[in-house]
Amino acid sequence: MKFVHAADLHLDSPLRGLDRYEGAPVDELRGATRRALGNLVTLCLDERADFLLIAGDLYDGTWRDYKTGLFFAAQMSRLREASIPVFLVSGNHDAESHVGRALKLPDNVHELGTKAPVTDDATLAHLGVAIHGQGFAHKAVTADLAAGYPDRLPDRFNIGLLHTSLDGREGHAPYAPCTVATLAGKGYDYWALGHVHRREVICEAPWIVFPGNLQGRHAKETGEKGATLVTVEEGRVAVEARALDVVRWAAIEVDAATAAGAEEVVERAREALAKAVARAEGRTVAARVTVVGTSAAHGALSGSPERWESELRAAATDVGGVWLERVRFATRTPLDLPRLAERDDPIGALLRSLGGLRGDEAALRELGRELGEMARLPHELREGDDAVLRDDPEALRALVDDVEQLLLPRLLGGERAP
Repeated sequence: MKFVHAADLHLDSPLRGLDRYEGAPVDELRGATRRALGNLVTLCLDERADFLLIAGDLYDGTWRDYKTGLFFAAQMSRLREASIPVFLVSGNHDAESHVGRALKLPDNVHELGTKAPVTDDATLAHLGVAIHGQGFAHKAVTADLAAGYPDRLPDRFNIGLLHTSLDGREGHAPYAPCTVATLAGKGYDYWALGHVHRREVICEAPWIVFPGNLQGRHAKETGEKGATLVTVEEGRVAVEARALDVVRWAAIEVDAATAAGAEEVVERAREALAKAVARAEGRTVAARVTVVGTSAAHGALSGSPERWESELRAAATDVGGVWLERVRFATRTPLDLPRLAERDDPIGALLRSLGGLRGDEAALRELGRELGEMARLPHELREGDDAVLRDDPEALRALVDDVEQLLLPRLLGGERAP
């Protein structure tokens, strides 16, 4: 027996903000979730899977485009023609969806209920399989749904289908929380989980698996994405991750510590990008590049970041198959700042002042208020991962560090610390 376990398709997820990135492959990125779903169906057909499980978040919240649902229905019809049934439960995003409520799906799709756990022991009776599941009736389900699932049925291969944060995962809302002990206590053979977007095999006795999402949607969802192929032979279970994504997000860190200059940093980035493209096996790579390290190249990079970002983007174009979503220079000056702070001159006074500001929370908050009153803050200081949070002293301390790292090399030029 074979089956495929997928979750978190987020079909047609609206990738907001792409238009502000020059050169972004907007159409390719926006169509990626559909193409990944097509790959999922093809996997089921190629492997002659007996059934497909989808553990929630098929849709993406309040997205209202009914073409999304029609596309899903068409893909499920491909499976219907091959007599492959599909079992799914709704997740938190599906509970918000207007698409899922109005759409009639092909009769090979079995959506388990939301009011109480449902057991389907009839559809796959010829395989000796029973599937237990309960979906989300509303977005914020904070109850332990798993606790209400029935015990295993004897003489069946029992599968639990559940959208859950389990005992908590960073970056994911604590919906339908439960414990491994609760899941194991049901006596099931396999728990098909969803909600967490990173693949994780929690346990092998019984099997408790998050397959991760089908397609990465932004720079925090890096690496291979896809579904899990499960094979059961003579009671033995084997699981295999299968990559189905069509765009591969990558976080690439370039160590500039030993680079002689900015040109060498660009070459190191070129090599790292080429390796990422090779690993992606023909997929488009969307990369976020961060240059780090205490480096002799720091002065050049921090002094002309626009120039060196352009150089990196040109290198990416030369490599081919990769788009730079963002470039961040996070190098540090090799200057001896503690010794410079001892100088009896304006340089020393500046460093002492910045050091004092870092340790004065009231002064940091006042700095935040002053920044907030500025008429036109750059976009990156107002929104996104690198935003200055006006009421967050840690973010403001980081800003002071950035000022120090940017300003001192410019003031000192080629001067070395005494």
